[in-house]
Amino acid sequence: MFRWYRDSTRCYVYLQDVTRLPLSADEERSPSLWVSNFRNSKWFTRGWTLQELLAPSSVEFFSREGKRLGGKSALIQQIHEITVIPEAYSLLGIFDVHIPPIYGEGTESAFRRLRKEIGKLEKCMQDLRLTDPRDDKKRIEETKGGLLEDSYRWILGKSDFQQWRDDKQSRLLWIKGDPGKGKTMLLCGIIDELNKSMSKKDQLSYFFCQATDSRINSATAVLRGLLYLLVNHQPSLVLHIRKKHDHAGKALFEDANAWVALSDIFTDILQDPSLNSTFLVIDALDECATDLSKLLDFIVQKSCVSSRVKWIVSSRNWPDIEERLESAGHKVRLCLELNADSVSTAVGIFIRHKVFQLAEKKKHDDKTRDAVLNYLSVHANDTFLWVALVCQNLEKIPRWNTLAKLNAFPPGLDSFYKRMTEQICKSDNADLCKQILASAAIVYRPITLVEITSLVEVLENMADDLESLREIIGLCGSFLTIRGDAVYFVHQSAKDFLFTKVFNEIFPSGTEEGPLRNLLEPDPDPLAASCYSCIYWIDHLCDWNPSFSAKYNIDLQDEGAVDGFLRQQYLYWLEALSLCKSMSKVVVSMAKLNTLIEVIYESTILSLLPDCYLIACSLLCQSVAFSHDSTRLASASDDETVKIWDASSGECLQTLESHRSYVRAVAFSHNSTRLASASYDKTVKIWDASSGECLQTLEAYYEPVQSVAFSHDSTQLASASYKTVKIWDVSSGECLQTLEGHRGYVRSVAFSHDSTRLALVSYDKTVKIWDASSGECLQTLEGHRSSVRSVAFSHDSTRLASASYDKTVKIWDASSGECLQVLEGHRDPVQSVAFSHDSTRLASASDDETVKIWDVSSVECLQTLEVHRGYVQSVAFSYDSTRLASASYDRTVKIWDASSGECLQTLEGHRSSVQSVAFSHDSTRLASASYDKTVKIWDASSGAYLQTLTGHSGSVSSVAFTYDSTRVASASDDKTVKIWDASSGACLQTLTIGKTLSRISFDITNSYLYTEIGTIDISSLPGSVTLPTLSEPCSPQYQGLALSADGVWIMNNFENLVWLPSEYRPSCSAMSGATICIGVGSGRVWICKVTPNGS
Repeated sequence: MFRWYRDSTRCYVYLQDVTRLPLSADEERSPSLWVSNFRNSKWFTRGWTLQELLAPSSVEFFSREGKRLGGKSALIQQIHEITVIPEAYSLLGIFDVHIPPIYGEGTESAFRRLRKEIGKLEKCMQDLRLTDPRDDKKRIEETKGGLLEDSYRWILGKSDFQQWRDDKQSRLLWIKGDPGKGKTMLLCGIIDELNKSMSKKDQLSYFFCQATDSRINSATAVLRGLLYLLVNHQPSLVLHIRKKHDHAGKALFEDANAWVALSDIFTDILQDPSLNSTFLVIDALDECATDLSKLLDFIVQKSCVSSRVKWIVSSRNWPDIEERLESAGHKVRLCLELNADSVSTAVGIFIRHKVFQLAEKKKHDDKTRDAVLNYLSVHANDTFLWVALVCQNLEKIPRWNTLAKLNAFPPGLDSFYKRMTEQICKSDNADLCKQILASAAIVYRPITLVEITSLVEVLENMADDLESLREIIGLCGSFLTIRGDAVYFVHQSAKDFLFTKVFNEIFPSGTEEGPLRNLLEPDPDPLAASCYSCIYWIDHLCDWNPSFSAKYNIDLQDEGAVDGFLRQQYLYWLEALSLCKSMSKVVVSMAKLNTLIEVIYESTILSLLPDCYLIACSLLCQSVAFSHDSTRLASASDDETVKIWDASSGECLQTLESHRSYVRAVAFSHNSTRLASASYDKTVKIWDASSGECLQTLEAYYEPVQSVAFSHDSTQLASASYKTVKIWDVSSGECLQTLEGHRGYVRSVAFSHDSTRLALVSYDKTVKIWDASSGECLQTLEGHRSSVRSVAFSHDSTRLASASYDKTVKIWDASSGECLQVLEGHRDPVQSVAFSHDSTRLASASDDETVKIWDVSSVECLQTLEVHRGYVQSVAFSYDSTRLASASYDRTVKIWDASSGECLQTLEGHRSSVQSVAFSHDSTRLASASYDKTVKIWDASSGAYLQTLTGHSGSVSSVAFTYDSTRVASASDDKTVKIWDASSGACLQTLTIGKTLSRISFDITNSYLYTEIGTIDISSLPGSVTLPTLSEPCSPQYQGLALSADGVWIMNNFENLVWLPSEYRPSCSAMSGATICIGVGSGRVWICKVTPNGS
C-alpha cells in the first residue's frame, strides 16, 4: 500500500468531520475557525493515515463542503503536532526518498537518516549520469542552426508514423536513411511533437549516439542516458537502480558487467506496473561503436515486453542493423529513400531558409540570392548536411566573389569532402591542418582547444590564445566545428571520409620527418623502452597459448584484454609501430591473432580483425594487368571501380562499376577477351573486356576476395578469399572446385603457365600447390618462418618462387614440392618476386628498399639495386627479359638493366607512393599505379612520360593496358554515366542516373547502354567528335524494363510497375530482356520475368 501511495502524483484527503463555511473575508484568511476541527479529525487515528501522509509527494486536505484546507507542506507544523511524527517523515515524498518509519526515534535521528538517504539518491543519479540527453538535443539543434519546424512536420502525416503512434500493437518505429538526410533533426522534431501531445503522466526518454565521442557511442551509454531521463521524470523508478547501486557504487555502470547489470535494471523498469505510457527514442544506432549487436538484440526483445512502451530508432541503411531489427515483432519501417518526395520538399524548405538567412547576413542582392538558391536546389541531392556545409563555406567567401565560387562546390558529400581535402593539401598550412585532423580523428572524445595544443606540436605555446586557435581550426575546411571550447567533427560522415578515402594523406606512415613523428617522438624517446613490446606482443601471446585451448584464454574472450585493446587502443598501437618503423609487422601480427582467436567460436573479436586489417593497410594494395595484346590496361582502385584504358592514347575506355567496396585485384584473361575483378564486397566479377558488360557475378564468399587469376587457356578463374580458394568456369560461372586447407588468410593465387596447377600463398607461412582440375592438394610447401607475401611460377612451369616476411625467397620444384634454393640477403621482409620470361633470373623486392636480381640456377645474387629511398612495393620484368621495373614509396619508378643492374631510367611525376608497375607485352611501354589516384604511362626505352590517366577518386594500386575501342562509358560514384570518345577523350554525354551503377556495357549496335537497372537509349549520341559535345547533364531515356535508381520500383518505360519490399531490394542486379535477376544483401538471389503486358 505504501508503494501504491508513493507512486501517486497527488493524494486528496476528504475530511467528513471538518467543517469550513467562511462568513467573511477575515474568516477566509484565517484558518483558526476550522483548525481545531482539523486537529480532532478521526482521520488521524486511522491505520493507513501514516502511509497516506508519508508516501505521496503531495497531499491536499478538503473539508466536508469540498473547500480546500491546504497542502501537506503548508500544514506540516500542525500535522507534526497532531501526529507527533518527526517532520522529516513528512518530507519523504517531497524529496522522493524512503526511510522506514521508526516510531519515537525523535526529530534529530529522523533528519539524520533523511539526509543520508537523500545523499545516496543524489550519488546514484550523479553516477548514472553520463550525459544529459536534453543538453545533447539542445547542442545538436544549436550546432545545426536551429530546428526548422517545416522541415520535419511532413513525417507526422505519414501513414507509417501514424500507425506506430496510434496502433497499440505497433511498438517499434525504425527510421532509416543515408548519411546527411536529416535523421537526427527529424527525431528532434518528433521528440518536440511527442512532448506537446502526451499527457503529464506519460514518459519520454531519448538518446543521441555520437561515434566521435566515446562517452556516448556505446550500448551501455545508451541505456544510462535513457534511464537518467526516465528516473528524472518518475523518481520512484530509481529504486530499481538503487537495489544494485547501493552495494556496487559507480562501478555498477562502468565495469565489465555494466551491460548485464543495466539491461537487467532496464528490464525491471519496463515491467514495473507503475511505469506510465513511455516513448523511448534512440538516434543513430550506426554510431554506436561498442556492443551495437547487444543493443540491437535488446531493442528487439524489449520492444515486445509492454504495450505501454513504444520505441523509435534511427540508423543508416546498414545491412547488419537491418538483419537484427528484421526479427522484431510489431515494428514499422520508415525509409527516407522511399519517402524521397517528402524529404526533397523538406530539403527545399531548408535550402530556402538557409539561403535567405545567408543573404541577410552577407547582404546579398536578389540576383546572388536567387543564384545560390537555384544552385543548392539543383545539386543538393536531398541531403541536408550538404546544404548546411555549403552555406557554412559561403559565409566565409566575400560577398562580391560568391557567384564566382558557387560552382566550385561539387554535389555529394564525398565529393564535397574531397574538395575540402584538396584545398587543405594545397594551402600553406597543409601540415598543420593534417595534424589537427589526425588528432581530432583518433581521440576518444571531443578535445578542447587547450587540449589540442598538447597534441599538435606547432600549437604548444598557444594555450592562452583561444581566438587564434579558433581561427586555426577554421582552416580545416568543413571537417571540424567548435562548440563552446570543444572541437567536434561536423558529422560522422566527415570522420568516415578521413579514414576510408584519404587515410594515407591524413595518417602518414614510414615518413621520418612527418608531423606525427615530430609530435610523438620527444627526446628522450618515451617509446624506447616499449618498442619491442609494441612489435612482438602478439608473437608472445601466441607462444603463451601453444595449445590453442579456449579454456585458458581469458584475455581473448569478449571484453577481455585483447578485445579492449583493439576497440580502444588500436590506432595508438599503429602510431607506435609507425614510429618504431615496423608497420609491415601489422599484417603478420593480425593474421597470427586471427588464427589464435578462431578457437573461441563465440568471440566477437573475429569480426573486428578485418576492419583492423583495413585500417592498417589504409588503402589496400590491388593489382594491375596489361591485356596480352598490349593494347589495353586495366586498373583497380579503392573508389570501387575498375577502369580500362587505351594504352597508347591514355583515354579512359570503360569505367566498370558494380562493386560495393574496394576492388582488390584485376586480371585479363590470356586471350584478352575477359577481365576479372576481385573486391572487398565479397564478390568476383567477370567482364566483357571490349564492351564492359558484366558477364558473371560470383558470390559464394563470406569474406573479402583478395586475389584473382585466369588460367593460361582462359577457361578457368581462380579467386582467393580468407582461407578459401575457388576455381570457376569462366563461361558458365559455375564453381568447379573449392580449395580449403590453409590455416590463415590466402594472400595471393597464381596459375602455372600450363594451366594445370595452382599455387596459393597464405599467412600461415605455407604455399600450397593444387591440381586445377581435381581440386586435390598436390604439395604443401613449408619452410618459411613467417607469412608468405608473394608467389610466382617460372614461365616453363617447372619452378615456383615464394617471398616471405622472414626476409627470404625460396625456390621450389613445382612437381615434387622440394625446396631447391633459399635466397638470403634482404634485411627486411620480401614483398614481391618475379621470374624473367626466359625463366633464368628472379627479381625480389624488399622493405629494405632494395631490389635483388638472382641467377635461378646458381642462386648467385647478380645485382642489388638500392637507389630507392623508400620501400619497394612492386617489380616487373619486361616481356623480353632485358629490363626490370621497380615501384617504391619514394614516389618513383626505376627501370633497370636486368643483366648489369644499371639504373637506366628514374621516372618521377607521381605525387605519392607508387604501388604497382607493369610492362606492355611488346615491352615498349610501362604503366605505374600510385596512391596519388592516377595511372601514368611511360615510354619504356626513353623514360618519357606519355599519359596520365585521371578519373579515379581513390588511390590506384595496379595497372594494365587495354584493347582499342571507339567509345567509352564510365560510371561514377557521382551517380552519373559519361560517354567518351576513345580517340579524342571528349565527353560526348553525361547522364544523371541518380545512383552508382555496378555494371555497364554497350549493345552490339552501340545504340543502347546496358546497366543493372535498365537499358538506356543512347542512339542520339553524336557520332563524330567534330560535332559539339553535350556538357549539360541530362536524364537517361530508359527503353523497356528498368529498376528505379533507389531500387524500390521495377519500372516499364518509366512507369512504376512493381514495388519491392526492403528484403527484396537489390544490392546487385542484372537484366536480360524481360528478365531481372536481383541479389540482396542477405545472400539470396531472386529472378523476376515481366510479360509483354507488364504482369
